[in-house]
Amino acid sequence: MTVPRYLSSFSLDELPRQDFDVIIAGGGIAGLYTALCLSSTHHKVLIIAKHSLLDSNTRYAQGGIAAVFSDDDAPEYHLQDTLLAGAGLCDPKAVEVLVHEGPACVQDLMRLGTNFDTKQDGSIALTMEGAHSRRRILHAKGDATGSEIIRALSEQVKGDPHITVWEDHYVIDLITHEEVCLGALVLRPDGSQVLAAGKATVLCTGGAGQLYRCTTNPEAATGDGIAIAYRAGAYVRDMEFVQFHPTALSLPDAPRFLISEAVRGEGAWLRNIHGERFMARYHPMLELAPRDVVARAIISEMEATGADFVYLDITHEDPERVRARFPTIYATCLRYGLDLTKDRIPVAPAAHYMMGGIKTDLSGETNIKGLFACGEAASTGVHGANRLASNSLTEAIVFGRRIAQRISELKAAASPLTAASQEHRDPLTMPVAEKQRHLQETMLRYVGVRRHASTLKIALEELRSHQVIFSAKLRTREEYEYANLLTCALLTTEAALLREESRGGHYREDYPEQDDAWLRHLVFQREIGIVEEPIYEHA
Repeated sequence: MTVPRYLSSFSLDELPRQDFDVIIAGGGIAGLYTALCLSSTHHKVLIIAKHSLLDSNTRYAQGGIAAVFSDDDAPEYHLQDTLLAGAGLCDPKAVEVLVHEGPACVQDLMRLGTNFDTKQDGSIALTMEGAHSRRRILHAKGDATGSEIIRALSEQVKGDPHITVWEDHYVIDLITHEEVCLGALVLRPDGSQVLAAGKATVLCTGGAGQLYRCTTNPEAATGDGIAIAYRAGAYVRDMEFVQFHPTALSLPDAPRFLISEAVRGEGAWLRNIHGERFMARYHPMLELAPRDVVARAIISEMEATGADFVYLDITHEDPERVRARFPTIYATCLRYGLDLTKDRIPVAPAAHYMMGGIKTDLSGETNIKGLFACGEAASTGVHGANRLASNSLTEAIVFGRRIAQRISELKAAASPLTAASQEHRDPLTMPVAEKQRHLQETMLRYVGVRRHASTLKIALEELRSHQVIFSAKLRTREEYEYANLLTCALLTTEAALLREESRGGHYREDYPEQDDAWLRHLVFQREIGIVEEPIYEHA
């Protein structure tokens, strides 16, 4: 893969410059919480949001946030469940950090104004999700957990004198000098560019769900942070592990709206179009089996019955409890003529979460000094080959706080900021919207829930034919997004072709078994190429 160091033509000597202590790209839970932690130590922080603060991927999180809060639970149980879901590729040290520091960070969310649901006696209401052995999922407003967290954190950020927010701005590339990150090249809403400089930069840009035509992610999830970090020389790890959520609403002309795993946690069953409850044929945990198992089971039932969906059925549960527990899902289904308490809901798998990303250590720092990553853009080692449900929001706040602590120890970097520049010679003539749809279709068809060497090679050839964009002169956010999606698609496909086994979110029809010889990570670096990394190793 030939990816340039920079996507844009620029001269630092001619760019306007604004200085901060810390630059944070992304306005989801990872970005907002990290900014608030830094603000408490009086750092001057800039948050760069692609859209508004209320329009991040976090907003769509329904199920909740996992942390040990009940008397019959313990961090050791949470650790065991997470390691089991991760299929041998979790970093146990990272998971220990998650399960032990998670409860305190969740308490901090409450201090900052997040209102989690409680029971009548005032204690926190906890629910169950797939592959959890205990009820440890906190939720808010039934199934609007992400929206409630973002409401609370954004209110805190907007009233904080140490935090500046640039909404509708876009980070094009990182500026580095001798493997030190000095800031970010930013596209303003009017098309001009500005340099944001600081002693540290944190990428909290979310995942890459838009790699696939069917996804639960919003349009903003274009893998920007991962591609930007890769171009800057950061290590990118485990890109072959893509989690497909088993149950997204499947109706013609309707968005792939997520039907939370918590619905199954509260008793919903899966049935094929003939009304048969089928999960007993695939896993002893039935509907609460790991997500990758459920997703493949649904695909198998769809193929066996010739249907484009299966049904999610919770009509046997108390209607009032269902409406109260899942108000957002109930209202959305009703908008499409489906009553969750009376009708079976047609669902199918959709791309949901990227387990891999920018490799970090236990402080969220990458191999580039001054560059950090947090949230779905990062590969901390928590998720391994398959994410345990509701661990992602916990990961974002636990490692966000650690990043803030690490940055507080850093001295300001010397910033020559005079030499970097990049020239592209060829004008861009292709319509990127059409190219993006083609990329998404290629990924869904050939690099989806089930993969095979023959189809992965087809995908790789297709994707490589689009690399001409890397030598073009790009100007708009849509063009930069497409280049970033193409970078992530190439990394994902190359990794999926190399890993000749099935593990977690990566399933190969030609290698259907898990193979201990593949108990290692695939790591990509722009100049070095591919590096195989032993498990449990830290940078």
